[in-house]
Amino acid sequence: LEAGFNKVVFIIRKDLEEEFRAVIGNKIEQITEVEYAFQSLEDLPDGFEKPADRTKPWGTGQAVLAAKNVLSEPFMVINADDYYGKEAFRKLHDWLILDHADMSIAMAGFILKNTLSENGGVTRGVCKVESGHTHISDVVETSNIVMTNNGVEADGVVLDPESYVSMNMWGFAAKDGCAPAYLTVLENGFKEFFEQDVLRNPLKAEYLLPTHIGGLLEKGKCSVKVLEKRDRWFGVTYKEDKEFVVNSFKKLIADGVYKENLYSDL
Repeated sequence: LEAGFNKVVFIIRKDLEEEFRAVIGNKIEQITEVEYAFQSLEDLPDGFEKPADRTKPWGTGQAVLAAKNVLSEPFMVINADDYYGKEAFRKLHDWLILDHADMSIAMAGFILKNTLSENGGVTRGVCKVESGHTHISDVVETSNIVMTNNGVEADGVVLDPESYVSMNMWGFAAKDGCAPAYLTVLENGFKEFFEQDVLRNPLKAEYLLPTHIGGLLEKGKCSVKVLEKRDRWFGVTYKEDKEFVVNSFKKLIADGVYKENLYSDL
């Protein structure tokens, strides 16, 4: 809200709605416009059925599609369980309010070394950046990234610790105040995902934003502006990460970045 956003869409499971509203949603509704969207395993493209024994959610791409009917303006997507920092929100907001061509996308470009866990490997969308360091040419979903004595590696492959990575903080532009054209492309891609990926791996295939956007980049169907973010990201990937995250928030409060009671003015 401090960055300029004036609407929040919570994408949750329907069975969590009552408790979520009581604990979180009712507070946010007092300070800005709020919409709810519900991600479901049964919300599939026409002509397809949920594979038997499938329990894993369909991924971040389907989560965004679940909100399609309540999105009629440019928007930003974030994970609910990551701390991104204020700078990233401001940069995405300021980019979104500018005029852009259809299929213009922006991504908060976190620095790889600032997004690792001391307690185990992580998965990141590692970005290839064109000359000039302003636009992304590819996003490669890379698993088991760890810091070693030799630097940053993923299953023995050395990575550049200064690489940009996607932490699923995306901005989707729109023309003339309409919903971004990307939503229609995302919907069409979900059908292709079922025709190809789900057939190969019905129980575990996921429709992921970085993978989908990487495919569009490869075909030249979108442009992705990288907005550099040098602050440290943090989140709880492993239970052992909790102490670091708690202490990090305590420092942010002590430094005056946030009030101890976020809702004390309500």
